[in-house]
This record gives sequence, C-alpha cells and structure tokens, in this order.
Amino acid sequence: MPEAHETQTQGAPADKTFTQAEMDAIIGDRLKRERQKYADYDELKTKAAAYDEAEEASKSELQKAVEERDALKARVDELEADKAHADAVAKAASTHGVDAELLARMTGDVEENAVFLKAQMAAQPKYGQVPDFGEVNPPTITRESIEAVKDPVERVRLRAQHQDLYK
Repeated sequence: MPEAHETQTQGAPADKTFTQAEMDAIIGDRLKRERQKYADYDELKTKAAAYDEAEEASKSELQKAVEERDALKARVDELEADKAHADAVAKAASTHGVDAELLARMTGDVEENAVFLKAQMAAQPKYGQVPDFGEVNPPTITRESIEAVKDPVERVRLRAQHQDLYK
C-alpha cells in the first residue's frame, strides 16, 4: 500500500509560491497570447458588418423584385381570365343570338346564362305594348258605343264631342 501512496504524490506539483510580479508576468504573458489570437477581431467585425449590410441590401432588392414579379404575374393571370371570359361570352352570344354586352354583365356560367337570356327574349312580344293616350290614333268610337254608355252625363258629353256621328 505504501507504493500507491507514493504514486499519488509523485505526479503532484510541489507547493510553490509566486511573488506578485511573477504572477503579473504570467498573467500578462497569457493575456498577450490571447489578445494575439483575437488581434484582427475589430477588422473581422467591420468586415462582417459590411457583409451583413450588403446581404441585407441584396435581399431587399431581391425581395422587391420578387414582389414586383408576383404582382405582374397576378395581373397577367387576371387579364388572361378576363380574355377567356370575353371569348366565352362572344362565342355564346353568337351561338345563341343574344346580346353580348348583356350576357357579359351576368354572373355564373356563360352558356347557361345565354340559354336563359334567349328563352326570356323569346317569351317577350316582338313589339312592346304601347299605350295609346288618344294622341296618335284615338280609339274608334261609334254611335252605338256612345249610346251604350250608362252614365247619362258621360253619354251627353260624348254626343257633344262626336257630333259628326249624328248628322
């Protein structure tokens, strides 16, 4: 057992005391070596900051270009959709014989709207009913129609108005 005890103490450094000047020299030497390792730290820090700025500027320009490209692509897609809709409206209008402008204003399926519009137009009379207010062609009044009026005052008024029927 004494051998093990000797082995443990053999590698142990001897207790040595240092003066303040020696400690300052040792620490100063070690600090000098560490400072030499990082001597170009300020230069590298400046370069890294410049690199970060350049990278940020290029990202900013790239981001702007990407956003502009996306906006232009969206506009192209919108114009293509509008053109496709206009083509579909023109085709359906000519196929079904309906007004293209009216058909374009309708929402939903263009073909179904064209069929609906054609059916609605077919249901309308060719010439609309125009009320006759006696200005152009007054209704035909005969002596018999005047005599058939039940109200005596109205009948007298009509006789006075149409005296030519009683000659």
